[in-house]
Amino acid sequence: MELRTIGFIRSPFGKPEDAPSQGKRSKARGKVELLDPYAEGLKGLKPGQYIYLLYFCHRAERDALFSEKRGKGVFATRSPHRPNPIAIDLVRIIAITGSCLEVEGIDAVDGSPLLDIKPFVRDIDCA
Repeated sequence: MELRTIGFIRSPFGKPEDAPSQGKRSKARGKVELLDPYAEGLKGLKPGQYIYLLYFCHRAERDALFSEKRGKGVFATRSPHRPNPIAIDLVRIIAITGSCLEVEGIDAVDGSPLLDIKPFVRDIDCA
């Protein structure tokens, strides 16, 4: 398996405990900075649109399988601490400038490596 970092997330959260448990519950703003080779992939995105950010929780623990606090296994939670700490965050695009997106609803720790961006599509993303 090979994953590539396509950019980095900039946020006001310096450490995991500073970040909200879910970005949708927050109005926190951040930036998504794509690396130059991937900038063309932003074409078609628009301010006001919701997108999913898939990113690597680079500061998370990787050996947590059960949360005593929640009384649940890690796969029954949204905890960033998991064997493969890959996170998904639904954010709203505020502005697009070159290869940078300004977004609202961010929950990532500053410097998180971005793995992918996917558009939110109401018809298929709601149960």
